[in-house]
Amino acid sequence: MPKFSYISRNQTGQIIKGEIEVKNEEALAAYLKEQDLTLTSSKLERKKSDLKLGSFLNRFQSIPITQKIFFVNNLEVMMRTGFSIGRALGVLAEQTSSKKLKAIILNLKEEVESGVSFAKALEKHKKYFSDLFINMIAAGEASGKLDEVLKRLAVQMKKDHTLIAKIKGALTYPIIVVVAMIGVGVAMIVMVIPQLAAVFKEAGVSLPLLTQILIDLSSFFINYGLWLAPAFVVFIILLRRFLKTKKGKFYWHKIQLKLPIFAPIIKKVNLARFSRSLNSLLSTDIPIVKTFEIIARVLGNVHYQNAVREAAEKLKTGATVEKCLKIYPQLFTPIILQMISVGEESGTLDSISEEIAIFYEEEVEQTMSNLSTIIEPVLMLVLGAGVAAMAAAVILPIYSLSEAI
Repeated sequence: MPKFSYISRNQTGQIIKGEIEVKNEEALAAYLKEQDLTLTSSKLERKKSDLKLGSFLNRFQSIPITQKIFFVNNLEVMMRTGFSIGRALGVLAEQTSSKKLKAIILNLKEEVESGVSFAKALEKHKKYFSDLFINMIAAGEASGKLDEVLKRLAVQMKKDHTLIAKIKGALTYPIIVVVAMIGVGVAMIVMVIPQLAAVFKEAGVSLPLLTQILIDLSSFFINYGLWLAPAFVVFIILLRRFLKTKKGKFYWHKIQLKLPIFAPIIKKVNLARFSRSLNSLLSTDIPIVKTFEIIARVLGNVHYQNAVREAAEKLKTGATVEKCLKIYPQLFTPIILQMISVGEESGTLDSISEEIAIFYEEEVEQTMSNLSTIIEPVLMLVLGAGVAAMAAAVILPIYSLSEAI
């Protein structure tokens, strides 16, 4: 018979926890009714082996951003229409299709119904909910405006999701072209060049430098191909590990901010996220210093993180936001500094930051729409140069061979 753990209330409102073996949840509710108790929540206690396996598998699961948006959107609607937080979480747990998110929501429901605040319960799941999310929820609970905060969070998450989707969509075509170019090049070097090399060797003609380089490259691929694949995999693994280190992120993110074509996009994305986060946090009455500390943890580029973190320290001394950011002209553009200055002077920094966010989000969207047009000529030039070099390496010896005949 399955075992249930439950939380119930007696006639005086006192919370009572317990465990019992019954056929199903209906039998549990009937049992508690006999005891003059009201069932608040229940959870089926599975075997330890099942729990361990589930916990192990959950480590490899992620929560799709669309599921998080669904969760926040629906929670906001339920809270606005009068649902209690516990009841709303119970309904959402049944509706979500993500097993990982369902398990988290059920855990949140259990914590909240045992008297823990929603923000405190979320802190146990920092892997899936950012500092920005948790701090805004805490501010919403403290001010009694949780539904408004959830609405702002839903907008923030949708904007972030749209931004990332635009970037991925714009980069898909260039990546496919580059991968196809590399694939065709490797196939030529491994399959075609060795046959031509045999013909040239048999004919005894002198080979141009370009042709000799191509033949040597083909020979290297054929002789060491079995070692190249695992060596490449090891190199990628080591590179990824290095890029996750503090030093690796510092140098890689610095390179990103200097890349042609991509550097302006990266800057606009970080400025859009900075402005959107600033708007969301200021609207919940979180102090400006704490706001900057939170934003520093949600930005993507480590140099922007460091700049905002240092700005938070300067804000403690009474400096203005505009002055704190002005010392990083390579990261914060004059237009954003001027708009922030106007917002501070007029006391409308929260609404001004929203205007900045909208401006940069539209800029990124426009740039992403034109990215294929910008990159396509570059790809064509690289592809043309590669084809021309390979054609010259193949045709020149054939021309010399025909002259010798």
